[in-house]
Amino acid sequence: MDAQGRGRAEHIDPADQWVLNPETGEYELRLTPSPPQSPVPPPRGRRAAPDAQAPARAPAPDREVPPQRRRRAAPEEPPGRRGRRRPAKKSKAKKVLLWTGGTMAFVVLAAGVGGYLYIQHLNDNITSVSDDGASTGGFSKDKAINILLMGTDKRTGSGNEGYGDKNSAGHADTTILLHVSKDRSNATALSIPRDLIVDVPDCPTEQADGSMTTIPGSTGVRFNTSLGQSGRTPSCTMRTVTELTGIKPDNFMVADFNAVKTLTTAVNGVEVCLAKDIDDKDSHLKLPAGKHTIQGEDALAFVRTRHSVGFGGDLSRIELQQQFLSALMRKLKSNDTLTSPTKMVKLAEAGTKALTVDSQLDSIGKLKDLGLELGKLDTKNLTFTTVPVQDNPAEKVKATVVLKEAQAAQVFDMISNDVSFTEVKQQKKKEAAAVAARLKGTQSEPGEVRVRILNGGAADGSASRELLYLQNDAGVTKSENAGDAPAEVARTTLEYAPDQAAQARRLAEILGLSGAAMKPGESVTNSQGLPTMTLTLGKDFKGAGVKLDAASAKLPDDVQKSTADKVECAK
Repeated sequence: MDAQGRGRAEHIDPADQWVLNPETGEYELRLTPSPPQSPVPPPRGRRAAPDAQAPARAPAPDREVPPQRRRRAAPEEPPGRRGRRRPAKKSKAKKVLLWTGGTMAFVVLAAGVGGYLYIQHLNDNITSVSDDGASTGGFSKDKAINILLMGTDKRTGSGNEGYGDKNSAGHADTTILLHVSKDRSNATALSIPRDLIVDVPDCPTEQADGSMTTIPGSTGVRFNTSLGQSGRTPSCTMRTVTELTGIKPDNFMVADFNAVKTLTTAVNGVEVCLAKDIDDKDSHLKLPAGKHTIQGEDALAFVRTRHSVGFGGDLSRIELQQQFLSALMRKLKSNDTLTSPTKMVKLAEAGTKALTVDSQLDSIGKLKDLGLELGKLDTKNLTFTTVPVQDNPAEKVKATVVLKEAQAAQVFDMISNDVSFTEVKQQKKKEAAAVAARLKGTQSEPGEVRVRILNGGAADGSASRELLYLQNDAGVTKSENAGDAPAEVARTTLEYAPDQAAQARRLAEILGLSGAAMKPGESVTNSQGLPTMTLTLGKDFKGAGVKLDAASAKLPDDVQKSTADKVECAK
């Protein structure tokens, strides 16, 4: 029942009547007492009680009290309890659920952070588009989660004419792959530079009339063209990320310019820090060095700034955006925000109107469940990092970047294998236990090892060359080339059945595989019908006879990273 229905509509914000229940983590409707009500008239055909205000008569001792069939007028409450009343039963038509859930998710063009705060009637605000089969089919509560967060440069919304490209169809201007660990103890937000040279695959795409068409792929193009260009939709960006990293996202979210302005305004601004003055004529941001609380137009200008920070390019802007997202997430997780129903409602309104999700997330129930999973994170265990890149050596005038192959492979590998980028003791203990369990124990003789080799992303001919090495130099004579793997993988893996563990340990030692690369599973058979292990050569394969040294779960020293709990000043 709303305030107006209770006769108290004046000067009361309905959102202020929602109170956080610490036991459930959800908001409940708490109403202030009503003025005295008129007695309830007696049911037809029955006499009213002589005095509707008189206290109820106590039953005689040992006398069974018959069940009450009809509710009578409420008696006057005794002194000390006057003004207290039972909570009104909520009408289904007016029932409103507010989920605080998590405080880790979408933002915007700067891409992703924020709380999953949903009120049921806001469901119609959410826009969804097909994932076109490019996702895993949606996140799972009992698995690691990978969400692709995209911010476009399309000039949607009032006052945004000065940002982005004038005639842009909405390219992938800011993209973050958010990985949340299986145990929810840590997360990694991986920024993908828009000017990174990639291969965009062919993209089967659903059209407005429901038909399907395949948009041809492109080789050696900027990453941001994976969205908007030639009619490409977010599902094509999802396919491009899978092609680049070997990680298949569960879901995607796309946000526009307005999300930065409306979300920061809803929380009364976020605090950012500058190591030097900024006067950017393109983004129209002018701020002196030091700490500032920004919102609305200033917040959007902040995340769009690049010429006045770092080297003045997109990579410098990424670091600025990561600082902003960290600050926004800290504000969203603060008690000042979480205990204010008014702010929560404003955030829900702003977020759902600025957000486009894939067809697997188009329900309040799923969004709430995702928010609850993300809400388990602690900001100190959320790492922001960027795909390791370098200037494109093919260009005289540097405008694009290419992968630093070795470092990028290590970053992709850590995310794919759910390895924490932060010092999370619980995660490290699990990793150490898994490695110890798989590598420790007896090893078979090389001649007893039976394995088939698949090429899952290594250079052409790698499986054949590795086979010759194993047979001629390593003594693994019971090996065979099984051709190409069903799909490309980022990391070389060895799958084996429990009774093949001794063989697996020997082959892992020969190849330099870590325990994380060893995948216990079911036995398969080789071309002779005999049980065998499966070695899949991934993109990290360095050549026949070259040890992979994949045991290292340490992030390369030159990879930029920061955690969301720390305030870092933009330089």
